[in-house]
Amino acid sequence: MSIGIILHEPEQPGNTGAIGRTCICAGASLHLIRPLGFFTDEKSLKRAGLDYWPRLGTREYDSYEDFLKEHPKAKVWYVTTKAKKTIAEGDYKDGDFLMFGKESAGIPEEILAENPDSCVRIPMKAGERSLNLSNAVSIALYEALRHLDYAGLEKYGELHRLKARRL
Repeated sequence: MSIGIILHEPEQPGNTGAIGRTCICAGASLHLIRPLGFFTDEKSLKRAGLDYWPRLGTREYDSYEDFLKEHPKAKVWYVTTKAKKTIAEGDYKDGDFLMFGKESAGIPEEILAENPDSCVRIPMKAGERSLNLSNAVSIALYEALRHLDYAGLEKYGELHRLKARRL
């Protein structure tokens, strides 16, 4: 089952494409809440070099409320710069979701105000506004997966050409 990623009204196809690739590698699902700042038709995705997109199995919703109707028991963690606790303090469980807002505005404050105990932040240097969305998703997703001991993921690699002992 793993972790699900929710993007609330993403605006930049490059970020969403990078996030999709991260989701594939991490075994995570991707959920997009409209409106989107780009098209997800095959022609647009191929132009962006996202030939792996069909393997992702992305879901789209007309609104956050529609997402909640379809996932009524979902535990959602809201990743925001406005949170009082860090991503390390989340109590992540298999099947939880991490939600991120659009690049220009983040998650709507109305949603954050309704869920203050589920808001987490990525620590940053004081005075800095935010990280790039695809980087933030990668950081938070792998922190949540660390809490799950990277269940279902290949933890160790090996050299291919030299076949040496594990580094």
